[in-house]
Amino acid sequence: MTPEGISELISRVALRDRSAFDRLYTSTSAKLFGVCLRILGNRSEAEDALQDIYVKIWNKADRFAVADTSPISWLVAIARNHSIDVLRARKPATAELEKAVGLAEPSLNPEQSAIASGETKRINECLDQLDSDRAAAVRGAYLNGESYDLLAIRHRVPLNTMRTWLRRSLMKLKECLER
Repeated sequence: MTPEGISELISRVALRDRSAFDRLYTSTSAKLFGVCLRILGNRSEAEDALQDIYVKIWNKADRFAVADTSPISWLVAIARNHSIDVLRARKPATAELEKAVGLAEPSLNPEQSAIASGETKRINECLDQLDSDRAAAVRGAYLNGESYDLLAIRHRVPLNTMRTWLRRSLMKLKECLER
């Protein structure tokens, strides 16, 4: 679905249109689930987080400003921030649970693996076009779930500079991926 189509669905969700909400969920849930899973590292927690995220989207759709933000960026930001909040609230796992985590890992089927591989390749090619410090910051924030504060300290820049780096880098990535 195009960004304009997603923006339209968000606008209709703001008016409490349930069919638009269903279509928005169908169109975006896989991407947002991937964000949750990447940050949380736990499929069950990611599924729970995804439900909470769509409740937030339903309640906050009227706050989406079409002219200011890409709709996917807005949705991913909600998913990312919620997942980080879940991560921060997480209680430490017991030693036995930590041992059991690596025993069984769900894997993708061949078709899903091929699609994911192609998307990963495109994203990495676009990330490689960014300055190395900007690419590292984007990977840290959006793939590893690191906070802006931590990234600002690591890259020895003010927090607002880090925000600017990430915003501009995301805009460049968007342009690259749309080509």
